[in-house]
Amino acid sequence: MSYPMGRTIERLKYIFAGVFALCLVGIFAYQAHVVWPQERCEAQGDWWDPDGRVCARPVLISDITGRTIPERQAAEAAAAEAATSAPVP
Repeated sequence: MSYPMGRTIERLKYIFAGVFALCLVGIFAYQAHVVWPQERCEAQGDWWDPDGRVCARPVLISDITGRTIPERQAAEAAAAEAATSAPVP
């Protein structure tokens, strides 16, 4: 018994449409769960860890140890001096 070609083409049309729809859903899911969170994290200035999918804020070692960085110390001193020497209205 021979099937008409139209029936086979109709079946293939639905198969390809289904595969296309699954690909679209997969791409959208990847964007929503991987790409968009990374973009939001990096837009805030934080660091994105792709292995753990964690958004972390960078912490300076000087904040942990209490030691000051010479450039940072000079900048803080200049800011403090500018704040105290500014005339108060």
